[in-house]
Amino acid sequence: MDLPDGVTTLSSSGWDYSCDFEVDYGSKEHADIVYAALDVDKELQPDKVKRQMTVSDGRLKVHFEAVEARFLRASYSALVDLVILSTQIIEEFG
Repeated sequence: MDLPDGVTTLSSSGWDYSCDFEVDYGSKEHADIVYAALDVDKELQPDKVKRQMTVSDGRLKVHFEAVEARFLRASYSALVDLVILSTQIIEEFG
């Protein structure tokens, strides 16, 4: 099976799919604001999807692991929607 760029398999761990996502805000303050807003929403199925977020050098970094590609896609998609909304709010209200 061909996987999209950035998606890898981890077959020996049971968490067979992983993906990394990074947004450069250019500011630790803005990255921290987005991190704080997103960190309150935990994964709905933690037995199927893991999400680890960090902030480093003004960048929000997110690592996902999932047991199936569809869970990875759903979690990734939901987070991207929230990142877009958070970023728009920061751009609007600074």
